[in-house]
Amino acid sequence: MKRINLSELALNHQVLMAFFMVLVVVAGVRSYFQLGQNEDPEFTVKTMVVRAYLPGATIEETMLQLTDRIEKKLQETPSLDYLKSYTLPGETTIFIELLSGTPKKDVPDIWYQVRKKVGDIRQDMPSETQGPFFDDEFGDTYGIIYAFTADGFTHRELKDYVEDVRSELLHVQDVAKATTIGEQDEVYYVEFSPHQLATLGISREAIIAALSRQNALTPSGTVDTGEEQIVLEPTGKFVSTEQLADVTLYAGDKKVRLGDIADVRRSYIDPPQPLFRFNGHDAVGLAVSMRKGGDVLLLEKNINAAVAELCATLPLGIEAHLVANQPAVVHDAVNEFMEALLEAILIVLGISFLSLGARAGAVVAFSIPFVLAFVFVGMDVCGIDLQRVSLGALIIALGLLVDDAMITVESMVSKLEEGWTKTKAATFAYTSTAFPMLTGTLVTILGFIPIGLAKSSAGEYTFSLFAVVCMALIVSWFVAVLFAPLIGVKVLKEHLQERSARAGKTAELFHRALLWAMRHPKKMVGATLLAFVLALAALPLVPKQFFPSSERSELMVDMTLRQGSSIRETNRISQCFDAILAADPGVDHWSSYVGRGAI
Repeated sequence: MKRINLSELALNHQVLMAFFMVLVVVAGVRSYFQLGQNEDPEFTVKTMVVRAYLPGATIEETMLQLTDRIEKKLQETPSLDYLKSYTLPGETTIFIELLSGTPKKDVPDIWYQVRKKVGDIRQDMPSETQGPFFDDEFGDTYGIIYAFTADGFTHRELKDYVEDVRSELLHVQDVAKATTIGEQDEVYYVEFSPHQLATLGISREAIIAALSRQNALTPSGTVDTGEEQIVLEPTGKFVSTEQLADVTLYAGDKKVRLGDIADVRRSYIDPPQPLFRFNGHDAVGLAVSMRKGGDVLLLEKNINAAVAELCATLPLGIEAHLVANQPAVVHDAVNEFMEALLEAILIVLGISFLSLGARAGAVVAFSIPFVLAFVFVGMDVCGIDLQRVSLGALIIALGLLVDDAMITVESMVSKLEEGWTKTKAATFAYTSTAFPMLTGTLVTILGFIPIGLAKSSAGEYTFSLFAVVCMALIVSWFVAVLFAPLIGVKVLKEHLQERSARAGKTAELFHRALLWAMRHPKKMVGATLLAFVLALAALPLVPKQFFPSSERSELMVDMTLRQGSSIRETNRISQCFDAILAADPGVDHWSSYVGRGAI
């Protein structure tokens, strides 16, 4: 039975193969412009935080009533690595860390199990418990952050304007989330003297009960007019300090107005919620995250246009400042890798033309775009973005993917020099080299399998390296046996002159060196072992680094005060640091997060 010859099949259907070649190029170009662009690959953060509050409890009570009970239940979590908790008076924070080898597809279900298990013991906690609250969205990256400052406006007014901007940005293409930073909630304060209340015979509980009754949400029914239903809403709800001050209390048989025995005012929550400052000025931040698979550069363009349009509608005195701009970093990183990729292509092409000649080198040169086009289509299908790891994989694969095309064209050239026809030479290249090339390709892929099969966060981070290299090598074999013979038939000459029997100077020098090495095997083995020992000795001098270092012109300072320090004291120390930064001419701008870490 005659074995299938793919090169012969391609040559017998040249029009169809030409159609596929054009189709591949068009699809590759389309996929390239559809690929998302990011700084680093996405990976799953296998950490969840569980928080619960028990106001008024001591550390011991919080530990016994909340921390211990929750931790014992969480020990049943599937794929649990370890638990870590912090307990403060009336507050517990528990970190759940999963095993690094946990498959990312299982993580959402595990977090569901955590919520369900903690919910099962909710009735065992004190009735005053607030929570538990869960946070597992550590994978969200807020790449664009704006700071809004106000001159002549209250914090509440600034917050309202920022909320309007946030609502509009949620409609921008590729925006997944938009969250505010540093906003302070407003509350009413009722301050009174316990001595005065005791004199009047009014208890604190009586004031709370009177306020609750007055401001209670009570359904009042509806009126059916026959055409529509009108909801009845009773008056008396508190919308101002004056209405709150007019609440009537009873001191025995006497009526007492709340405003006469207490100071009623409206202010911001105390102690403050986490604060945010820009260049030392109080501000409200707005952070934007991108949807999965989006193009961060396109996101920047759309966000900038939307913010510019929205800022034009803001009143004079409210300004927006760009605090963090990840797209600029991504643009520089992608451009850097694209330059390296272009340099690698030029080097490979240069060597191909020098070693094979103009026409044979052109066959290899034409093969590269087809392989890259196939890879871009595969990346688009598999959801792999253009980022550091995938672009690095393309650079690695580029030195490997041309080997098959070089072997095919070299085999064709050798037979054409013997007087064979181009079609016969092309089909011979498949019968003599196709399966050795395939074997070499598969052996090379085996070297990258440990990366693809690594069950860890690092393996998930670098998986695109394995995927892109494998796609490039497998596709390069098909291009070498299908497209390269067809290109060779069109580009190479029918009758090539045999190579001169007299070798050139370079070939002659290589020939002499090869003969010397073969005649002195012991010396060559000794030299090889010596080179290996020297390489091992020099290994400690080579820097060891798995993840690429950040080249951002940014510095993050973490400042932690002693346990129990108030947020006001933290804010005061932070303002002292602001003064130092303001006096440094090398600092362009800075932002401060007080009471929480940077988003």
